[in-house]
Formats: sequence, structure tokens, C-alpha cells
Amino acid sequence: MTKMLFLHISCGLGLVSAFWVAHNFYSLTLLQNPAKTLRTLWAVEASVVILLYSLFRRNPDQCSYLRAVLRGLLGLPTGAVVNALGAIVLGAPVGIQHFEKTIHWSLLMSVLTFVPAACVFGSCWSDWLRVFAHTEAIAACIDWIICIGAHGAVIGAWFGAWPMPLDWERPWQEWPICVTCGAIIGYLVGLIISFGFVVFHNQKQRVKGD
Repeated sequence: MTKMLFLHISCGLGLVSAFWVAHNFYSLTLLQNPAKTLRTLWAVEASVVILLYSLFRRNPDQCSYLRAVLRGLLGLPTGAVVNALGAIVLGAPVGIQHFEKTIHWSLLMSVLTFVPAACVFGSCWSDWLRVFAHTEAIAACIDWIICIGAHGAVIGAWFGAWPMPLDWERPWQEWPICVTCGAIIGYLVGLIISFGFVVFHNQKQRVKGD
């Protein structure tokens, strides 16, 4: 329980710290410098996510901590490609002027959705399907955190994209500012909800034990 709470708090503070570093060290804001700010966000959060989620790797006797870290590093660009293709299919702008922003946004989304599962499950396809496609089969607490956090980020990004086509002509409507805000908010809400599931799961286990 304590480890799960530490994981939740650390991932949330990782994003807060990334914004703080971007603003105080590089004078960057998501509104004025989206690409550079996103680069700082995913770089800081990736280090937190990979180092922590690797502690919860499956079969630690067969998979060392270093190997889990390497799986997270390999999962980062792989997840970025998946997220970029998904965003483009759903209408994200394509063009050389958007290329850098799309790359860094996709890397951030990979950190929030793909990398945790890569660290914990590696290439075990059955675990990926169990967690993301058949959520009713989830049992372990770390599974809830991975699944709900990732779904929260994706759903948040989807809702964040709604204002983009509106003709309000606001600077924050530009790609991928509002989508990023939606993804981060959705991810943080997902962390809160998943911790609620962890608490409920532990209480249920204690009742069964008694």
C-alpha cells in the first residue's frame, strides 16, 4: 500500500516538477513554447516513470531491474509512434511546422500510456491484452494503476481536442496545447481513481483474509 501511494505521488510530482523546471530554468511555457516545454515534460517524467515502474516488473527473478529499465527506454519511441499515428488518424495536423510539436507530444503520451506497461510486462502480449483489452481480468494493484492512468490520459486528450476546431481563435486552441492539458489532467485523475481501486482491493483482500 505504501509503495503504491509513493508511486502515485511520485508520478504526479514528476509532472509538477517538469513544469517547474521548464518555467524556472528555461523560461518556457506550454502556450508560448509548446515543443520545448513538451520536450522538458516528457524527459523529466520519463525518468521518474521508468525508474519507478521498473521496480514493479513481473517475474523479478527472471528479469533484472536494469532489463526492465531498458524495456521502458525501448517502449518510449515505440509508444510515441503508436500515439502519433493515432493522433494523425483522428485529425491531428500534419506538416513540417507541426512535426516537432507532434514528436514531443507523442513522446509525452508514450510516457503516460505505453512506458509503464513496457517496464512491468515487457513483451508479454497476454498481459497487455489482459490489462488494456480485458480490464475485468485485472487483479494486481499495479495493473489498475497502469490501465486507469493510461485510459485517463487518452480520454483526457480526446476531450482536450474538442476546442481545437472551434472558431474562438484563442492561442491555447493550437495543436497540441489543449490536447496536452487534457491528457495531463486525465492522467492525474486516473492516478487518483486508480489509487481508490488499490485501497478498495486491499480492503477486500483483508475482509477475505479475516
